[in-house]
Amino acid sequence: MAGARGTRNAEAATARPGKRLADPEPELEPEHEPERDEPSLFCTPAPSLGNGSDSGVSDSEESVFSGLEDSGTDSNEDSAAEGEDEICSDEDTGTEKITEQAGPPSSRTEVVSTQDEDEYAEDSSDEEDVRNTVGNVPLEWYDDFPHVGYDLDGKRIYKPLRTRDELDQFLDKIDDPDYWRTVQDRMTGRDMRLTDEQMALVQRLQRGQFGDVNFNPYEPSVDFFSGDLMIHPVTNRPADKRSFIPSLLEKEKVSRMVHAIKMGWIQPRRPRDSTPHFYDLWAQEDPNAVLGRHKMHVPAPKLALPGHAESYNPPPEYLPSEEERLAWEQQEPEERKLNFLPRRFPSLRAVPAYSRFIHERFERCLDLYLCPRQRKMRVNVDPEDLIPKLPRPRDLQPFPTCQALVYRGHNDLVRCISVSPGGQWLVSGSDDGSVRFWEVATARCMRTVTVGGVVKSVAWNPHPTICLVAAAVEDTVLLLNPGLGDRLVVGSTDQLLSAFTPPEEPTLQPARWLEASEKEQQDSLRLRICHSKPVTQVTWHGRGDYMAVVLAAQGHTQVLIHQLSRRRSQSPFRRSHGQVQHVAFHPTRPFLFVASQRSVRLYHLLRQELTKKLMPNCKWVSSMAVHPAGDNIICGSYDSKLVWFDLDLSTKPYKVLRHHKKALRAVAFHPRYPLFASGSDDGSVIVCHGMVYNDLLQNPLLVPVKVLKGHTLTRDLGVLDVTFHPTQPWVFSSGSDSTVRLFT
Repeated sequence: MAGARGTRNAEAATARPGKRLADPEPELEPEHEPERDEPSLFCTPAPSLGNGSDSGVSDSEESVFSGLEDSGTDSNEDSAAEGEDEICSDEDTGTEKITEQAGPPSSRTEVVSTQDEDEYAEDSSDEEDVRNTVGNVPLEWYDDFPHVGYDLDGKRIYKPLRTRDELDQFLDKIDDPDYWRTVQDRMTGRDMRLTDEQMALVQRLQRGQFGDVNFNPYEPSVDFFSGDLMIHPVTNRPADKRSFIPSLLEKEKVSRMVHAIKMGWIQPRRPRDSTPHFYDLWAQEDPNAVLGRHKMHVPAPKLALPGHAESYNPPPEYLPSEEERLAWEQQEPEERKLNFLPRRFPSLRAVPAYSRFIHERFERCLDLYLCPRQRKMRVNVDPEDLIPKLPRPRDLQPFPTCQALVYRGHNDLVRCISVSPGGQWLVSGSDDGSVRFWEVATARCMRTVTVGGVVKSVAWNPHPTICLVAAAVEDTVLLLNPGLGDRLVVGSTDQLLSAFTPPEEPTLQPARWLEASEKEQQDSLRLRICHSKPVTQVTWHGRGDYMAVVLAAQGHTQVLIHQLSRRRSQSPFRRSHGQVQHVAFHPTRPFLFVASQRSVRLYHLLRQELTKKLMPNCKWVSSMAVHPAGDNIICGSYDSKLVWFDLDLSTKPYKVLRHHKKALRAVAFHPRYPLFASGSDDGSVIVCHGMVYNDLLQNPLLVPVKVLKGHTLTRDLGVLDVTFHPTQPWVFSSGSDSTVRLFT
């Protein structure tokens, strides 16, 4: 555009004064357009029409024929043109003469100036960016090219390299404060930052306002016509001539289109074929075919190759016997390995027509029609890789491996056991109505206390400065001082109990605290806590002052908490959520775990609210144990499941172990080693390695390491209770065979 405008200005300035420019004439029709020769290396004039009239080319076309179009050519062509100008130029006048063409005398000559002037110096182009002189053409033409147009010298303007991905754009969006006002210029492909005035203009246009700030769309309107009836018209301009004369331009356009249709240059639109098109999906397996180029093309299922049984003369081992023939006839058609019976014929000419030919062709068509259109990606997986890589048990030592001692003395089921905080003494409760104290190292019974009833639970006080044992007998919890070990500890425990002074106004409590008589104190009994219902479990808090008991009752009074120093009892719950089976205190935090038959609830004692509800997915929870760190618990159930919960992970089980064959009666954690054990009615104790990591992103490692057997089954009962030694990797178990066993 700019080049054509500059060429036209140069022609007008250098033409002869007496020379009148040729009037523009209508454009010739395609078949009458003269053939244009390429610009000659010598100064030859452009060929003119032979009718003696002025040529029908415009000013810009004259500049093309006169050799002034060199502004967009390469440098070598410019040098060649300059050399030709020196050959054809006149030395006196400094002007270039264009020689006449041999032919009709009506050819005309023109003399133009050859002064070396910049034809773009006086360019009055009002375009904002002249780096891209492609003009007003669709930019989609350059989508497949590396450039977006040409500059004034005819060189390509290449698109800027855009190697930035979405991450770089996101970082620019975060780091660059002016990113929101950056747009891409489609003409040049570069990023531009809008000025404040341009942003204000865009915002006004987005709000539906006018672009010009000073424009007032609500100015008072001035009526051009008044409401008064006038005699003479306001305008009396005569009608245009073009309003009643047919348009010559439209006539010329129509004549061109008619001529193009006659010549076959313009083809009429063919009517669309309304018949649907069907494709054979497996017509050509060639990858160069139309269907073969699809990425998800599914090849046709292959036919199974015939075997020896389909031969007309099969080997003898393929011919069925009479029994096999009868069995084949009695089978369902879907269960038969072969849909025909192999037969032998003397020659191929004796083979009759196949009776199932039509049926098999139909099944083949169904196979092609109902072929699944989904690729099955086969993965070669080694079955050994699916088994988790567990460490070897020898790398997880120490853990108990063999039976060391057997504690004999009870005459009935030993339901419960407990170890002293120092690990020197062991207490056991039995159905024979006695509580026995044993020395762990020698298996010698140090003391026997007769309580006169079935002992359901015993618990040694975990505080090392208190020598006290709680035993649940029927509806009473007995506090015993066995008098074993350090005498100072035994004496301080009696002083602690005798220092209590009852309040002046006794409060109403769900349990009664009774002092033991002198005779009972000689038998190690110190206090008796009486309840209204039988007691099934008793457990101590880690500090040794609080104690929780479970009653075999219905309602909200199933769980009671007793405080030893103040001899006070309280019921922490207002309503019941099922039959409570087991309770346990959190080792470090004020939490209470309450296990019912189908769920485990975690209560915050200070806030008095429910924190979590764990769903073990078991029919009947029998026992529960809390990890020394407090973030994991295990539950045993009567349906032979051991459930591990990670409190930080989920309310659903992290792992469910089904190693036992019968109901689980007791589970226990070791206070120091990463070990936990479970006792079952199958007479075995299974010890597992349970490592809990400090890294919260790493799941616990659970590995069974040893199955310990030694108890004999009595009344279909096996191991009734298990507990670990506080300092050594030893485990104690009590069973229905009236013994307590130590595995080391």
